[in-house]
Amino acid sequence: MELKKVVVTGLGAITPIGNTVAEYWDGLLNGKSGAAPIKQFDASLFKTHFACEIKNFNVEDYLDRKEARKLDQFSQYAMVSASEAMADSELMESNPNLDRIGVIWGSGIGGLKTFQDEAQNFFAGDGTPKFNPFFIPKMISDIAAGHISIKYGLRGPNYVTVSACASSTNAIIDAFNLIRLGKADAIVTGGSEAAVNEMGMGGFNALKALSTRNDSPETASRPFDADRDGFVLGEGGGALILEEYEHAKKRGAKIYAEILGGGMSGDAYHMTAPHPEGIGARNVMIAALEDAELDPTAIDYVNVHGTSTPLGDIAETKAILQVFGEHAYKLNISSTKSMTGHLLGAAGAIEAIACILAVKNDVVPPTINHFTDDPEIDNKLNFTFNKAQHRTVDVALSNTFGFGGHNTSVIVRKYKG
Repeated sequence: MELKKVVVTGLGAITPIGNTVAEYWDGLLNGKSGAAPIKQFDASLFKTHFACEIKNFNVEDYLDRKEARKLDQFSQYAMVSASEAMADSELMESNPNLDRIGVIWGSGIGGLKTFQDEAQNFFAGDGTPKFNPFFIPKMISDIAAGHISIKYGLRGPNYVTVSACASSTNAIIDAFNLIRLGKADAIVTGGSEAAVNEMGMGGFNALKALSTRNDSPETASRPFDADRDGFVLGEGGGALILEEYEHAKKRGAKIYAEILGGGMSGDAYHMTAPHPEGIGARNVMIAALEDAELDPTAIDYVNVHGTSTPLGDIAETKAILQVFGEHAYKLNISSTKSMTGHLLGAAGAIEAIACILAVKNDVVPPTINHFTDDPEIDNKLNFTFNKAQHRTVDVALSNTFGFGGHNTSVIVRKYKG
């Protein structure tokens, strides 16, 4: 069976450094930090007082008030980013076969704020079970895909992937595979997350996963820096329209890039820590390269998982050296989490968008907040520290790894017609 070619025809994003794709990309290239003191709740008693929150966002600018009230924040971000991507693609204007268009979304946690609010309301009462009828439909992770499909009448494959911080890259890989197998003409894919709330911050603080650099939030996310002390929690969403090439070509669609391959692996090591030698990260990049039928020397840019945790950054660097050998020193490497923070299940979506725009525009976004080299990291590698770099970027690879040892990589190539 001959596999079909898959391209990207639409993009959408709502991120801590920009509420559209254009704003997000501009923020990346200018090294903008999205970290600031938390405004959604009083975090003064928490170990971490800051996060990468969405800014200047009024959901009623995007959704009807009545509709918005039925959606948890993570679903609101899904709808906003998917709407931008669908409009960008002009897919619906071509009168497509809606039975062959699907939605595959990713979210690691889903409606955490909804769960928190309902639990607080119940335990503050007299024990009488009074729950909002929208409690379960707002909370469950799969509902984001459901809402997107309902809005557009999309009757193709429809589900949500849950693999912690690898969730939306898993969604993209699934969408890619279904299209190239001929099971769909197009799929809305990506991911969203909204965990900047008391339970989210408290839980990650308890794990000692978050930076506590409260005196300088904007520099707290510092991947590969010797003084990194944890990740910065982010929120938002990213959406991509993946489409079978002939289908896109027939309707005259704008094409951003081609999806070449994806890889998945497991660390089988620890609940939250990566394998210290980067074995899972190594295996997933090799799997993606094999799926794309590429030699490692074909890669120009790696958007790393790079969360700014002491163990994770070292393990991923070791994996890159194992996979790419001497070519590793010719790569540009960057962690856009240094700017956006860590969007958990949505990280892979916005980072895939960063890769797509890097290959389209031949520019690599930076890793900001680098001050001190880490002697445990090979600093001869080009981490694109502090400033974007212009170079030819024909092929880019994006890594996302999740608690539980879930590893995913996706490869995109410049579209040349």
